[in-house]
Amino acid sequence: MATDLLTPFRLNDTIELQNRVLMAPLTRCMSDDDLVPTQAMVDYYARRADAGLIISEATIIRPDAQGYPNTPGLFTSEQIQGWKKVTDAVHAKGGKMFAQLWHVGRVAHPHFFGGDVLAPSAIGVEGSVPRMRELTYVTPKAATIEDIQGLIADYAKAAENAIEAGFDGVEIHGANGYLIDQFLHFAANQRDDQYGQTPENMSRFALEVVDAVIAAIGADKTALRLSPGAYFNMSEDNRDKAVFDYLLTALESRNLAYLHAGIFDDSMRFASLENKTTSEYLRSGYKGTLVGVGSYTFESANQAIDNNQFDLIAIGRPFIANPDYISKVTHGEALTPYSEEMLAELI
Repeated sequence: MATDLLTPFRLNDTIELQNRVLMAPLTRCMSDDDLVPTQAMVDYYARRADAGLIISEATIIRPDAQGYPNTPGLFTSEQIQGWKKVTDAVHAKGGKMFAQLWHVGRVAHPHFFGGDVLAPSAIGVEGSVPRMRELTYVTPKAATIEDIQGLIADYAKAAENAIEAGFDGVEIHGANGYLIDQFLHFAANQRDDQYGQTPENMSRFALEVVDAVIAAIGADKTALRLSPGAYFNMSEDNRDKAVFDYLLTALESRNLAYLHAGIFDDSMRFASLENKTTSEYLRSGYKGTLVGVGSYTFESANQAIDNNQFDLIAIGRPFIANPDYISKVTHGEALTPYSEEMLAELI
């Protein structure tokens, strides 16, 4: 029997989704200068509340997590209250919403906060800050054990703040070359202590963050995004697979709400993953609820779920172009094509 993405899906005993379609996290850089969500963001998310679950744009857990202009935060009372307006509007329309918790690590920039840029190792990246090309990246400071413990505590506090702000849960951003992902890849992690060199050590930070967030808000409200195939702000290393093999096994016992594939195009195959796509690799090593993403159409997502590639689908750019995406696919209406010009404003 063919899967219908528009049918309800139970994540766990406490959360049921009205359909299997998630709105993917989409960085829009539209908070105010204090990183507080704006009324335009309230309206933007409320228009998409008929998704099974909205995953917020990546939201920074503390000041030194910032690497893009006007990305919202979850560490001040004003930011919490700003997000409360968003979640209230989404809930008023029957929707559910998770906050994606973010620290960009070595692609942060001191322009935004002053002080050190933190990363697993003092290994920088080439390039400059998006939308602010005059700001080139700096060499980060290798985080001390004290720094790491502070980061873990701040992820947990941001999760508590998310629940205070009315979110139904959180997705920890552990993908796409940002801080947690940097600990998981040899290209960025050359530590020689308990956070480096071996799969167990390199997975430690990710698992400690997950465990701290679970302790703060519960496993049923905690999800994680991963990109085992290095491709964004990162380079591949064949040793990485052993790290993710270990991590996925360890995550099975955490009973997360879901695991989310971090990829822009799920047709990409990675030599470091034995030539598998991200979804193929994650499904082979993780038996819990898996969210696929990466240039899927509604039709191809249905087929992928029928083939057991994943359980839920996150749709990204089509949701920017089509606030009424769910209504259109429900009624078989043509979708408005996405264009880069649409990134200039919230619609």
